[in-house]
Amino acid sequence: MLMQTTDENTRPAFDAELVAIADYVINTTINSELAYTTARYCLMDALGCAILALQYPQCTSLLGPLVPGTTVPQGARVPGTAYVLDPVQAAFNIGSLIRWLDYNDTWLAAEFAHPSDNLGAILAVADFQAQKKPLRMREVLTAMIKAYEIQGILALENGFNRLGIDHVVLVKVASAALASQLLGGNQEDLIKTLSQAWIDGQSLRTYRHAPNTGSRKSWAAGDAASRAVWLAWLTQCGEMGYPSALTAKTWGFYDATLHGKALKRSRPYGSYVMENILFKVAFPAEFHAQTAVECALKLYPDVKDKLPLIDKIQLTTQEPALRIISKTGPLHNPADRDHCIQYIVAAALLQGNLKAEYYEDNFAKDPRLDLLRAKMQIQENPSFSVDYLDPDKRSIGNSLQIFFTDGSATEKVSIEYPIGHKRRREAAIPLLLEKFKTNLAAHYKREKIAELCTLFSDQKALENMPVTSFMELFTA
Repeated sequence: MLMQTTDENTRPAFDAELVAIADYVINTTINSELAYTTARYCLMDALGCAILALQYPQCTSLLGPLVPGTTVPQGARVPGTAYVLDPVQAAFNIGSLIRWLDYNDTWLAAEFAHPSDNLGAILAVADFQAQKKPLRMREVLTAMIKAYEIQGILALENGFNRLGIDHVVLVKVASAALASQLLGGNQEDLIKTLSQAWIDGQSLRTYRHAPNTGSRKSWAAGDAASRAVWLAWLTQCGEMGYPSALTAKTWGFYDATLHGKALKRSRPYGSYVMENILFKVAFPAEFHAQTAVECALKLYPDVKDKLPLIDKIQLTTQEPALRIISKTGPLHNPADRDHCIQYIVAAALLQGNLKAEYYEDNFAKDPRLDLLRAKMQIQENPSFSVDYLDPDKRSIGNSLQIFFTDGSATEKVSIEYPIGHKRRREAAIPLLLEKFKTNLAAHYKREKIAELCTLFSDQKALENMPVTSFMELFTA
């Protein structure tokens, strides 16, 4: 009996989810004052993180044009530098700077996300386009709200990380949609670009987990942002789209990557994600460890003079922290250390604070760090895991208690909501502003810092500023 080898080649309509995203970007008006105010803080915070990252040579070695000395006429600028690049390379530079220190905003759901990763694409394309036609920062904030929403809503119920796929797939998708729109694309152009983003090869999470954790996790978002701009650019050049990129039997994203399952989405696209974003206010550490650091700092006065007498450290956490950042054995580089909750807590207990430089080799040589790590016992608190997924809570709880060789112990400290959580937003904003000033001080003079802080304190002034003028402010 002969096998049937003929494929049905009738082109279907474009997948509904591609159409829904494009329709949202093109046709939805954002009316939330809270979303725009929060977007201002997100932009401020992300650029502060980018400026601080300029102090790290491993990061700056990746920046600039592919051909040294190249400057692109009417290209996109890279904050804190003199680089003027094509928008694809600029997206990589900006995205990598923002993400390098793991200090930018966060979204926790079934899929981990850093929505400000999309700013690599948004700022690069906006600056490039603004030199050809007027564009104001209000449009950048709108693009941010929509990129955050696409990435964050899709992350709520779709856990790509459990399939070994890195969460930057959603950076690529969201950035592709907004890059396409900023480049002048219509709804059909966005749909085509989105189809390209979904069928593009997706990064494995290998570089985020033991035993291969490495610095690629610090530039993976920049890579996704630049790829998104490239795909949007190809569409503007007339490149076709792929209607059933998600749903095609065997070869579509659902069958090839999700093992036959479809994307889940129970919320309409609006401004929910921006309104509920999580800020890393005080600590450059993976977000599942943020409340663990707060616990350690609360116990620091009780243990700072008794470190040699510690017998054991009991750390209780949520399931995602166990899965993503709990590890034993040697830690080989800064990227390895800032994704190890045991190291993060040990550094906080030793210093009474936590800074990005504590992940560098010179600090990590302190033998007390490994001694403290060896004394840690870590386990899941099931209620923390449940509340982590509760849409009304979205907590990220950790508990810490320290026992000494004489039989005494500290109190057990539990913190469910980190300082950057929406439930603690009012207390976080002043600290976020101080973080911005501190980060800028690593690179800019006092007058420039004052000018930037004044701008970010005025919503209307920021929204009305031309994009070209805004980017010029950050030029080295």
